[in-house]
Amino acid sequence: MSNNNSISYRCVGDYLIPNLIIPPEEANITLGKWGMLYKSHLEKHNKFLFNSLLIKGKLYQHCAEVENQARNMFYTLVEQMKSLEGVTEQLKEENQMEWVQRMGNIEARAREIVANELIDNR
Repeated sequence: MSNNNSISYRCVGDYLIPNLIIPPEEANITLGKWGMLYKSHLEKHNKFLFNSLLIKGKLYQHCAEVENQARNMFYTLVEQMKSLEGVTEQLKEENQMEWVQRMGNIEARAREIVANELIDNR
């Protein structure tokens, strides 16, 4: 059975269940950390959008776009914070332990900002 949206359904008891098949272009998309976090967030906190994208066959494409935005935002924030806080290659050569600590702190803050801006509040 199908409707006008070209989604086919199967009858299970009194219910029509959509036959969801991942389109070939979706099947080739591999999500990284940010895309998987966003997908999980949608599944838990925005079920309408999650199901809508899933039914349209655009869930992984959408999550991949968020992944690219998040990755770009993360690297941009890290570079900006390094510059503002004087975390340089010279520091890395002179005091490697301090450089590692400061970079870890910068990356943790950048991850938190990206998660708040692009994952949790989208």
